[in-house]
Amino acid sequence: MKPSVLISILSLLVLTDYACSLNILGIFPYQGKSHFIVFRVYLRELAKRGHNVTVISHFPEQDPPANYHDISLAGSTKPIEDEGPFQTSYLILLAVSWFLAHSGVQNCDTMLANDRVQSLIKEKPKFDVIVVEQFNSDCALGVAHKFDAPVVGIMSHILMPYHYQRLGIPYNPAYVPFHFLEGGTKPTLYQRVERTIFDFYFRTLYKYYTQRSNQNSLAKYFDDIPPLDDLARDMKFLLLYHNFVLTGSRLFPSNVIEVGGFHVIDAKPLTGDLKKFVDEAEHGVIYISFGSVVKATTMPADKVQDVLNVMKQLPQRFIWKWEDKTLLVDKNKLYTKNWLPQVDILAHPKTLAFLSHAGNGGTTEAIHYGVPMVAMPIVGDQPANAAAVEESGLGVTLQVRDLNQENLLNAFKKVLDPKFRERVKEVSKAWHDRPISPMDTAVYWTEFAAKHPNFTFRTAAADVPFYQYINLDVAAVLITIFILNIVALRIAINKCRSKKKVTTKTEKKKAKRA
Repeated sequence: MKPSVLISILSLLVLTDYACSLNILGIFPYQGKSHFIVFRVYLRELAKRGHNVTVISHFPEQDPPANYHDISLAGSTKPIEDEGPFQTSYLILLAVSWFLAHSGVQNCDTMLANDRVQSLIKEKPKFDVIVVEQFNSDCALGVAHKFDAPVVGIMSHILMPYHYQRLGIPYNPAYVPFHFLEGGTKPTLYQRVERTIFDFYFRTLYKYYTQRSNQNSLAKYFDDIPPLDDLARDMKFLLLYHNFVLTGSRLFPSNVIEVGGFHVIDAKPLTGDLKKFVDEAEHGVIYISFGSVVKATTMPADKVQDVLNVMKQLPQRFIWKWEDKTLLVDKNKLYTKNWLPQVDILAHPKTLAFLSHAGNGGTTEAIHYGVPMVAMPIVGDQPANAAAVEESGLGVTLQVRDLNQENLLNAFKKVLDPKFRERVKEVSKAWHDRPISPMDTAVYWTEFAAKHPNFTFRTAAADVPFYQYINLDVAAVLITIFILNIVALRIAINKCRSKKKVTTKTEKKKAKRA
């Protein structure tokens, strides 16, 4: 091949790559490590595919690719890790609600006060699409507005209570799981009442405290930010981190895209003493982890003892993510460490079951590798995830309040049953059987939003006033018509009665004269 032809081909390839390359901004002001673990895989994939990616977050890359640029918020707020208590109650739920509300305000103020964020806004580089986390704050939407680019929302969990209305998604406590509560798609009457109260509470707290504070914080820096509710409805798409195989069918509009599963990376072989422990496990291993938010060492001593007693009754070995060295047990039976390669453990053929808090990340990894779960939810979206685990056939649910030796042993025996494990493998197979991989789906719709910025894809339900959405005006008209008919009927009846009385009196008078 002639050098001139080769140069022409290479130039064409470079120009084609440049033409397809997008300038993407990611805004992730929340300091939750478990959330960003999911987003990081997606953001790096965008960079890997040739896009220029700029990321505002608390978790800068240690060795970023050349086209991945961090605007770091690290050090301004302590990351959320190993801080959740090992207990459940209404008081804990209220504490969580106030944490979310306050951190949503704090995250906004921290981001807006960052010099590099302000410099970026003043320089106003052209972005083709902006990806923002949808969680505890809408402040990122206000910042995104300054760049006049299409916005794509992304989540690492199921919908929050205040996200349904902005996206036009119907919420009915009779069959739609509530983020923070038990019951799944089959709640009891008590749970429906509970959901109705807490749904109103969370939405009210978010609207009148978090969102209003975010709006005021943005107003201190900019005088042209529209109402955040309007900006939320203007998002082109929401990349929602679940899939119907696990969470069941939902009534989502076309601009809400299920992408659950893209963060699960390829497993690596186990190494060192962990590999030796697993390889020598004649009857397989059971893995225990309560994630990066809940600290296992805060588990009450009596419940820890219950878990240890159950271990003695089963032939399997156990691997437990445990944050200190106080757990003194037979090292041939239990392997503990404060950090473990979770994906590598779940992918190992000798891993037979997974006792988990039902965090969305770990649950996704379990269904990816077909590992049966004993889901023991504690906080956040874990109660809804645990219900999905049981309803989908991925595992069983055991509430913290019910954790004792007998119940845990029964739960393990159930998920270790060969027929149950075979069913879980079928669920996992269905999870993987998609026309497009979750990562390709997430990237495709991100690129789609950039290519078609002038189109609005939201459902009309997102714009309908609430009184119309629930047909209050129609009900008022029908009730009015009904009442008017009743009144008209009564008037007609009264007139008939009056006429009859007059006729009767006249006849009586005639009879007397006669």
